[in-house]
Amino acid sequence: MAYVISDECIACGTCIDECPVEAISEGEIYKIDPELCTDCGSCAEVCPVEAIAPGE
Repeated sequence: MAYVISDECIACGTCIDECPVEAISEGEIYKIDPELCTDCGSCAEVCPVEAIAPGE
């Protein structure tokens, strides 16, 4: 199951460099492409506001 980014995202950019498959795209609130996400959790580990969690 792909990870998702909530509305709590502050668009700091920390997660983008951590994603090994470049599944995260920039924007006012970042988004994770579920087709590319490998469910590794690297992005969630570095998010300073805990806005990234496993999807349902």
